[in-house]
Amino acid sequence: MWQKVAKFQAAEYFRKALSPIVFDVCFSPQVILVQVNPGEAFTIRREDGQFQCITGPAQVPMMSPNGSVPPIYVPPGYVSQIIEENGVRRVLVLPQQPEFHPGGHSPLHHPPPPPHAHLPAFIPHPAMLPPPPHLYTGMAGDMSSQYIPQYHPAHIYSEQDSHSPHGRPPPFVHRDERASKTYERLQKKLKERQGGERGGGGGQMKDSPPPSPQKSRGSPPSMDSIYNGVVGGGKGLEAELGQGQTSTTAKQMDKEPGGKEGQWPEGCATDTYFSNPEPRLIPSCVTLQVTDIQAKGAVLSWVAPSRAEGEGVSPSPEPLSYDVSISYSGKDGKYTTMVLAVCSGQCLRGSPSEAVAFTTRSCEPDPPGPPRKASGSKSSTLVLQWKAPCDNGSKIQNYTLQWDEGKGTGGYEQCYYGPQKQYRVTKLSPASRYSFRLAAKNDMGISEFSETVDLYTSCSVPSPPLPPELVKAGVTWLCLTWQRPSTSPKEDDIFYSLEMDEDEGYGFQPSYDGDELSCTVKNLHRSTNYKFRVAAYNTEGKSNPSQVAEFTTCPDRPGGPCRPVIRGRVLPNSFRMAWEPPKDNGGAEVTKYVVEISEGLSGVSWELAYSGPAMEHVCEGLKPGHSYQTRVYCMSEGGQSPLSETLQVQTPAVPPGQCQPPRVVGKPKAREVQLRWGPPCVGGGSPVSVYSVEVCGAGPQGSTGQEEVREVYQGSEVDCTVGSLLPGRTYSFRLRAANKAGYGPLSEHCEVTMGPGAPEPCKAPHITCKSPTVAVVSWEAPACNGGVVSEYRVEWGAAQGTMQVCFSGASLTHEVKGLLPATNYFCRVQAVNVAGVGLFSEAVLCQTPPSVPAAVSSVHEEEDGPPTPPLYSPSTCLAVGWEPPCDHGAEISSYLIDLGERQSISVGPVTKYIIQHLQPDTSYRIRIQALNNLGSGPFSHTFKLKTKPLPPQPPRLECTAFSHQTLRLKWGDGPAKATPSDALQYQLQTEDKRGRFVSLYRGPCHTHKVQRLNECTSYMFRIQAFNEAGQGPFSTVYTFTTPRSPPAPIKAPRVERVEDMSSVCEVSWEPLLPMKGDPIIYTVQSMMGNSEYKQVYKGSATSYQMPGLQPNSEYRFRVCAIRQCQDAPELSGPYSPTVTLSPQRSELSAGSVSSVGPRAGADPARPLTDEQWAALIIMLCAVISILIAFIIQYFVIK
Repeated sequence: MWQKVAKFQAAEYFRKALSPIVFDVCFSPQVILVQVNPGEAFTIRREDGQFQCITGPAQVPMMSPNGSVPPIYVPPGYVSQIIEENGVRRVLVLPQQPEFHPGGHSPLHHPPPPPHAHLPAFIPHPAMLPPPPHLYTGMAGDMSSQYIPQYHPAHIYSEQDSHSPHGRPPPFVHRDERASKTYERLQKKLKERQGGERGGGGGQMKDSPPPSPQKSRGSPPSMDSIYNGVVGGGKGLEAELGQGQTSTTAKQMDKEPGGKEGQWPEGCATDTYFSNPEPRLIPSCVTLQVTDIQAKGAVLSWVAPSRAEGEGVSPSPEPLSYDVSISYSGKDGKYTTMVLAVCSGQCLRGSPSEAVAFTTRSCEPDPPGPPRKASGSKSSTLVLQWKAPCDNGSKIQNYTLQWDEGKGTGGYEQCYYGPQKQYRVTKLSPASRYSFRLAAKNDMGISEFSETVDLYTSCSVPSPPLPPELVKAGVTWLCLTWQRPSTSPKEDDIFYSLEMDEDEGYGFQPSYDGDELSCTVKNLHRSTNYKFRVAAYNTEGKSNPSQVAEFTTCPDRPGGPCRPVIRGRVLPNSFRMAWEPPKDNGGAEVTKYVVEISEGLSGVSWELAYSGPAMEHVCEGLKPGHSYQTRVYCMSEGGQSPLSETLQVQTPAVPPGQCQPPRVVGKPKAREVQLRWGPPCVGGGSPVSVYSVEVCGAGPQGSTGQEEVREVYQGSEVDCTVGSLLPGRTYSFRLRAANKAGYGPLSEHCEVTMGPGAPEPCKAPHITCKSPTVAVVSWEAPACNGGVVSEYRVEWGAAQGTMQVCFSGASLTHEVKGLLPATNYFCRVQAVNVAGVGLFSEAVLCQTPPSVPAAVSSVHEEEDGPPTPPLYSPSTCLAVGWEPPCDHGAEISSYLIDLGERQSISVGPVTKYIIQHLQPDTSYRIRIQALNNLGSGPFSHTFKLKTKPLPPQPPRLECTAFSHQTLRLKWGDGPAKATPSDALQYQLQTEDKRGRFVSLYRGPCHTHKVQRLNECTSYMFRIQAFNEAGQGPFSTVYTFTTPRSPPAPIKAPRVERVEDMSSVCEVSWEPLLPMKGDPIIYTVQSMMGNSEYKQVYKGSATSYQMPGLQPNSEYRFRVCAIRQCQDAPELSGPYSPTVTLSPQRSELSAGSVSSVGPRAGADPARPLTDEQWAALIIMLCAVISILIAFIIQYFVIK
């Protein structure tokens, strides 16, 4: 099939078509130049079915997938001839000459075979087609530019391996980019080959080994590697090896991207073709030997075959040439090679030798491609990525990335070393150039560095964006959107600033700042025009604002109309209503008003009553005595307004008619009667809402006196209970009903006589006190209300709410005894007859005369003592307190304290007193008596009180242990720990910064540890002992000083071997800050094997290089910090964890020595961090909890 570059058929078809032509091609693909002489034409058919005609003079480049020449069909009278010059084969189309093929017929004159499905036939007449639309550019130097079509190589292989021999997936390369690189590589190699042949007589260049065969998917092998149909031909090598022996050196070809190394293509054969139609054979075969196998080359040697005479073959002085074929098996670098002897002068060929297999050795990786700039790079950051190169049989372990730090001096420093294929370089300068190069490392060594690539940090300010666009408008908001500047790359972070102008004289003000491409501006005015513009900015700066865009907010819906009002009088069937326009029209004129009306007060069903621009309407067709509701709303461009307040209208109704007289329910009581009635016969067009009952009271039964008429009930019920009537009286009741129209007429009279009632309340009783404890009560008989009083009840009490019955009988007097002097009492009287119990009289207050005080009920000792005791001591004093007794109406003037044998003490009207001058630890019997102006009260009960012993003396204070932050103090003789119930306790105090003593400890213990102290600081302490007797005196002030603190422990140091110096290692550690001006120095100790630690360094540096390390020996290091005190000896801190430096390892590969650079020692066994310890403890607790739950479930529950 032909594309813009022709592809050819397999070697089998080529042997049948052009057998006399000599080609030994087994490598693919190859570019073949077809030369067209002046006046001739060359026509091809492309893949799309169109024909392309090329007229001479020209050279047509074509690509062969298997190295064979395609069958070319020429017009009658013309023949094609293949020539080879400097390794380049050309096909010449010339007029036929009789002497061109003596002794035979060329296959080119045979009738052409039928066209193959994938091989278009050539058209002999160029006049049938137009000139080609595309021309080749620069393929051959002697080609005419106007006749050379454009060269586009295609992907010519259908079989693809998913992985390369070393497990790498084939990269994807675009066809045009690969073709361009392939063409440049071919031109370069062709020039080098031609230059080498001119200098070396056509032989291979001395420093350029012949490439090994391989199949490339995207680019053909170079022209300089093909000679006489064999890659890396062996011409001119016999002179180098001597007489009778020939050798060649096979070198590995450059690996192309995406190719499979050294694999034989399909359809490619190793047969050798001769130009002689009847070739003859060289009788002897060649024995091939492979020696000196290296990573990228091997020496092939063989003995020249003997030239046998006879059978028409005569010895020829012409030298033999050899064709060497080599194939790559694709696994573990195994190659298979064979050799073939050819005599070009007599068209002789020999039989191929037996295939010999050999395996090349591993070596360092190929130079990787230069790193490229990835997404995420900014003005101060570059993200670099790269692809893995061919590892050449040994897995790549690390990559070395170097850069020139932006200096441009040509010097490079390492910025990354590790196995990753990506690295982020930070803290760069914006708009700066940085050069990078990359190398790969495996077990065999380090590859060459890649080509240097220059990368730049971003620095461009975004271009002005387009004006913002309106997405949607609202009443108080505008939704805007804008586009990202087209010139800004996608990986740059662009932010936007939206500004708004409200036409208020303030200009554009910021409204939004962020990275979004849309924004909703809120809190705007309705129906208002706004101006907007947007600007883009990034870390490099801010762009100019965009063009100004104007947008207008929508009008709002109008406000609700005012509550409608009634105009004129409401008629039974109609009424006139009016309303005012809304105070807020929403920014647009009101177009119409809508009036709705609803019958009743429920407002469930509304009907349209009016719709128009007027603001007044008459509602007609109404029912009298009914309720109506009306409401109004308006319409404008902004929408429908809210509903107005509802107007309720009641049409007039007729008052109801006369009711029937009320009737009595049950028997009338003494003071109340229950009445019931029915509705009026005539309702008046409206339901009865209120009934009114009037009463007219007559005098006692048989009298003719009249009383005033009064209303006793008004409500909607049809029954009521009338109270507050007088017993034995006759009353007249009348009823009337009312609705919304008013009251109807009164009904007829209904007379009712009340029954007997309870007596009337008695008058206030009279009280006379005979003594402080006795009083006499007397009262008068009340009105009986038709029933004789049979009993009187007298209630007596100290308060109105707590009075109790003290007398019940028919007498009108009663004597109350057992009262308290000078006490207030209340008294009231109640009368009882057959009708019931009458009301109580008014309560009368009575006060008994005063008397001597009562006895003191409670005497106790004051535990806390007086608040400010001037001379109080619990050992010689007793603080006595008591509750004041009742004074019985006369104020207590003094108290008398009786101590038994001692003289009594008289005190004033107080409830506390300190008795002094007593004996320590002695018991006393005490009783107290109260006195007033009427005399002395009785003594209280005797109470026994005892004085306390004398308080203890302070103990001696000592410091038993100390550190730079703590002091342990001890006092007295006793255990370190004591119970809180101990009688003897202590109080320890210390002096603060203000010179005041504050309490540190208070309790029964004899030791106390003072913490959180400062180093090298003096502290002052004092102690006091106390017990039940009180607090003893404070001791003298003791002074204790804390020592200096040693340095903190250092973390485990870091030990690394120094590059290029295997016997030197560097120990580094983290520094410590000076302690209160004292400098810190460090001591490094080392131990080799199981020997003792020896000091190897002491100084202020934070790193140390230790020379003289012995190979195959293990070293241990530890570091200690030392504080150099100014006026004291040095203080050493604890040693850091031990770090082990493992012995250095070296590897030697068979046949070649590959030295590995120095490596750092094994990582030290670092202790677990606090987070790791916490996680470990949590895991252990979880496991224990699960086990306990399982045990409970299995053994307890089950």
